[in-house]
Amino acid sequence: QVQLVESGGGLVQPGGSLRLACAASGRTFSINAMDWYRQAPGNQRELVATITRGGSTIYADSVKGRFAISRDNAKNTVYLQMNSLKPEDTAVYYCHVGILGRNYWGQGTQVTVSS
Repeated sequence: QVQLVESGGGLVQPGGSLRLACAASGRTFSINAMDWYRQAPGNQRELVATITRGGSTIYADSVKGRFAISRDNAKNTVYLQMNSLKPEDTAVYYCHVGILGRNYWGQGTQVTVSS
């Protein structure tokens, strides 16, 4: 079992920045990749960024150059630095890990970009 707890969401103006964090606990030695997903109202959940234990990253085209994913393996924590935020980035952001075919999700944190 793995538990994921996100933090750092909130309301920000367009062009602003936020930093999300997700702390993992439990069987963390089993975790390789850690991901951030997001889901806006009426939309499907979509992958935002992925980082492997070794630090390789993948980003959705919509966030490339604006978002940066990082992790601290000693703290079992993954971060998402979000810069130049746009209204279309408004969504609930979820932390995710997949272990042996089982998906683990955090509770989600709301990010609202609005003036």
